[in-house]
Amino acid sequence: MTAILGVSAFYHDSAAALVVDGRIAAAAQEERFTRVKHDAAFPARAVDYCLAEAGLRPQDVDHVAFYDKPLTKFERLLETYLAFAPVGFRSFRLAVPLWLKDKLHMRRTIRRALGERCRAKIVFTDHHESHAASAFFPSPFDRAAILTLDGVGEWSTTTVGVGEGSRIELLEHVAFPHSLGLLYSAFTYYCGFKVNSGEYKLMGLAPYGRPVHRDAILGRLMDLKPDGSFRLDMDYFQYCQGLTMTGRRFHDLFGGPPRAPESDLEQRHMDLAASIQDVTEEVVLRIGRHAARKTGAENLVMAGGVALNCVANGRLLREGPFKDVWIQPAAGDAGGALGAALFVWHQLLEKPRNPGGRDSQRGSFLGPSHSNDEIARFLATRGVESVPCESAAELDERVAGLLADGKIVGWFQGRMEFGPRSLGARSILGDPRSPTTQATMNLKIKFRESFRPFAPAVLRERASDWFEIDPDHESPYMLLVAPVREEKRTPIDPETLRTMADDPDLRRRVNVVRSEVPAITHVDYSARLQTVDAERNPRFHGLISAFERLTGCPILVNTSFNVRGEPIVCTPEDAYRCFLATDMDALVLEDHLLIKDEKTRAAADVRERHLSQFQLD
Repeated sequence: MTAILGVSAFYHDSAAALVVDGRIAAAAQEERFTRVKHDAAFPARAVDYCLAEAGLRPQDVDHVAFYDKPLTKFERLLETYLAFAPVGFRSFRLAVPLWLKDKLHMRRTIRRALGERCRAKIVFTDHHESHAASAFFPSPFDRAAILTLDGVGEWSTTTVGVGEGSRIELLEHVAFPHSLGLLYSAFTYYCGFKVNSGEYKLMGLAPYGRPVHRDAILGRLMDLKPDGSFRLDMDYFQYCQGLTMTGRRFHDLFGGPPRAPESDLEQRHMDLAASIQDVTEEVVLRIGRHAARKTGAENLVMAGGVALNCVANGRLLREGPFKDVWIQPAAGDAGGALGAALFVWHQLLEKPRNPGGRDSQRGSFLGPSHSNDEIARFLATRGVESVPCESAAELDERVAGLLADGKIVGWFQGRMEFGPRSLGARSILGDPRSPTTQATMNLKIKFRESFRPFAPAVLRERASDWFEIDPDHESPYMLLVAPVREEKRTPIDPETLRTMADDPDLRRRVNVVRSEVPAITHVDYSARLQTVDAERNPRFHGLISAFERLTGCPILVNTSFNVRGEPIVCTPEDAYRCFLATDMDALVLEDHLLIKDEKTRAAADVRERHLSQFQLD
């Protein structure tokens, strides 16, 4: 037996992943255990979980793979500061002590975490090699082009490569400071959202605007080539030498200082979001087409933070040259831990790979699970009784009935998802047919911005009946956007359209009924699609099937089981706390169904119900 532990740490979303004899045994982000959103600390709890899940001890680990090369990254940091010196001294003074204290001593940190009995070899892989490995090795393809896009690794920000059999090769790269990820983050910052966590908010805001600044971005900020390579004019940015993303010239170009967080959104912010989203999609399309020409591959795999831009991914699949596209579900830094472990197994140890009809990501259900007995003991400590159900089928029918009645349900089943998306293991569910579901879930459950859309979880076999997606394609990891089919849309009268165009209140815009499933239809008729099949996700497939039998609709609203500012829930206790602290109506913990009634409310500790426990970002 060969056990390889992959680790990512100290930058964003620390994680651990364990590969045993080439099989992905476990993977999880540290934030799920510590309850600190985007926890960047060394993933000690995630490491402990991965080993326990496989029944291993630290001394059973043969290799530890870290997802980038800290010394090379530190070299880039020093060279960048020297290039801008003396400007940037404040940023330098803040950054360097962290490197000298922790980041440069990763080998020592790993040894301490695993203990002196662990004699594993420690390997440091290149950051974008880790991303590329995480994209190609679990994919269903024997050969594929590889595209990785993020903020920055050691020096690379974008790479094009090819994978074949059990090997990957990176062929071309774009180097720091020229970065599509950092460009998108600059607009995220300028529009008042938090960098490294608010980019998906910017993507959700884009359909409310018009890309009126596209020419300014391409003419002033960026020199984009036909092959998708590009250079940025760094006079507009501050991320190399300052504590902010954008500079005075950027602010002058786009009409003023950055928006203050939590302040009112104006139409110009929506137009800026639409503009940078449009440019991002153009860059991804050009690089994708170039990768196809360069490699001659008919399929593509993707990873890196920009690969979470599901709107760009959807366009690339529909308009690009590839037969199919597979995207790593944990495309950001967390997935680098998995990629590093797989890189050691296939590339360094030269172990064979046998891709089949499905990927080897196992639905990305790689986190901890909790038995019915564990849950029963937990509920007993709280004095809570669940509604009796004789079988899983009866439970599905009861929950489907609650959803059809407009109830919001927390759904906690099986192993937790690896990556940023809830895929039916740690989910909050609702009825997509109701025009009030989106507002209710945003304002009373998630406590988040009203403009943000929810995702549809649709039966795999029915997806093309409701969305413009090829029946041969699937989106099991919620990483593709597809339009709602024309025949499922609801006409909007011209007067309402004119009124909406000038309405600054996004709540009124988003609440206009646009289709038979308004809760998951964005203002541009798009939807962030999750296809659910019986093989990867039988329990969730069974619930949606029960809902379809009852209503004729094979779709549920699926959003992550958390509130704003908190990580997705990990344990039954996390789920129960979230249930009590929100206006959720019911909670399913494996086979236990809880209905929120007066007795349940009375069982809640007042401090648990107080929303101040959730730190808003």
